[in-house]
Amino acid sequence: MAADNGKDDKSAAYTWARYSGVAFIVPGAVVAGLLIGALIDKGLHTHWVYIAGVIFGAIVGFVQLVRMVTSASDKD
Repeated sequence: MAADNGKDDKSAAYTWARYSGVAFIVPGAVVAGLLIGALIDKGLHTHWVYIAGVIFGAIVGFVQLVRMVTSASDKD
């Protein structure tokens, strides 16, 4: 029985770690889009590409979030 408890603890820790990463997906993608857009703005001497980067980052982050949640629910 001790082996079963260890296995349950390991799977619980794995599940917790997996879902804790979900909280950082969208903000991380938005920040990455902002930084890339700001670099492009600086290089091209524009002032609007960072907004497109933020929007693109939010979309990419949301899509990745949906992929993670649906793949996790398929495995369960």
